[in-house]
Amino acid sequence: MKGMTGYVMPVAPPATGWDIHCHTVFSDGTETPATLAEQSKALGLKGVSISDHDTTAGWPDAEAAARRVGLPLLRGTEITATDEDVSVHMLGYQYDPDSPHIVNLFAATREARLRRTQRMVELLSRDYPISWDSVLAQVREGSKTTIGRPHIADALVSAGVYENRSQAFADAVNSSSKYYIPTPSPTSHEVVAAVKEAGGVVLVAHAGDLSRNRRLLSDEQIETLAREGLDGLEVWHRGNPPEQRERLLSLCRRFGLLVTGGSDWHGKGKPNGLGENLTDESTVAEIVRRGVLPLYR
Repeated sequence: MKGMTGYVMPVAPPATGWDIHCHTVFSDGTETPATLAEQSKALGLKGVSISDHDTTAGWPDAEAAARRVGLPLLRGTEITATDEDVSVHMLGYQYDPDSPHIVNLFAATREARLRRTQRMVELLSRDYPISWDSVLAQVREGSKTTIGRPHIADALVSAGVYENRSQAFADAVNSSSKYYIPTPSPTSHEVVAAVKEAGGVVLVAHAGDLSRNRRLLSDEQIETLAREGLDGLEVWHRGNPPEQRERLLSLCRRFGLLVTGGSDWHGKGKPNGLGENLTDESTVAEIVRRGVLPLYR
């Protein structure tokens, strides 16, 4: 495939490998980067990636933790975007975190997220025992944390409205509820441009997850992104049903894209189990080869 050195596209989920889609307390995860590294090592993973939402604030803690347990680390971020009327989450890896374009993109997105979350809390407070202070009480890393709907959900759980975050997401903080406000986000094209300018590798996360959008990215939209520099698609993810996995694999073959997998682990914040979907070592090596940062080990 064009642009790939000795890379063989996997056609089935790997039994061993890396979990490269994981969240910590620096966004909407419930565990620290240290816990992520320790649990990944205990599970026998070949390596792991931190990929919090719209931030690199957790990278130093993840680096220290990975070195302490002796586990290689990919440095990444899940980036919120839109493509026409489709909400898209994109995974950027091994890029320069000081690149002005990406620094400004994250700052703008995080500020927009904050304003949107505050407005949602104002709406919810009319019907539920919730306040902005009770949401802030769920934030573990202060201003370093990307604040969003999961923190609202946790505040509602703390208030006794729901038993867990999943129940809150099925009801009051669901994207179809009357309290929901979309996240103002850059376009997928802007994200591809920013990550590539920063010397990184960019993928579309859970690209076949029908539970997240009324419609998915079309083949044509993915082809356009591939022409602009998109590197791959996250195929092995619990949200992608079998028929979507087959579709995504076909698109990867057609456009020469990398095939990745990840758990989308959030600690106790989601039922997703660490290591339940993996990326094979050959694909990780290709991500490292393409990125500007060396593998952290």
